Amino acid sequence: MAVHEIHGVRVLTVPDQGPALRSSADALDLVAATYEQLADFIVVPVERLDPDFFTLSNGLAGEFLQKLANYRLRVAIVGDITERVEASNALRDFVRESNRRKQTWFLATRDELHQRLAGEVPVSPEA
Repeated sequence: MAVHEIHGVRVLTVPDQGPALRSSADALDLVAATYEQLADFIVVPVERLDPDFFTLSNGLAGEFLQKLANYRLRVAIVGDITERVEASNALRDFVRESNRRKQTWFLATRDELHQRLAGEVPVSPEA
C-alpha cells in the first residue's frame, strides 16, 4: 500500500489488485496499515470491495465502514458505482448521505478526491 500526502492529508491507497475486502477483519488490517504508515485517510478502489458490500441489507458495508469510523479514519471509495446506485434506492440514499459528511465518500475518480481534500468542491445537498 502506498502513502501520499494530498493537500496536507496523509492518504493510504489500497492497490487496485488484490483480494476482495469484505469483513471487519479486512477493515482492521487497513487500520493497522494506517497506524504503521501514519496515515489519516484511506482510499479503497471500488474493484477491491466484495460485490456484496453494495447490498446494504447484509450489513457488510456498515460493519466495514463502522470499524474504520471507530478508529477515526476517513475513507474514500473510488470508482464508478453508477449502475449499483441506479439499481438500489437504499444505496443511492446511503451514498448521498455519506458524501454530505466527512467520514466516508463515494467518488468516481481520484481527481474528485484531490478536489474534496483541497476544499475546492463544496458538498451540495444533491451530491
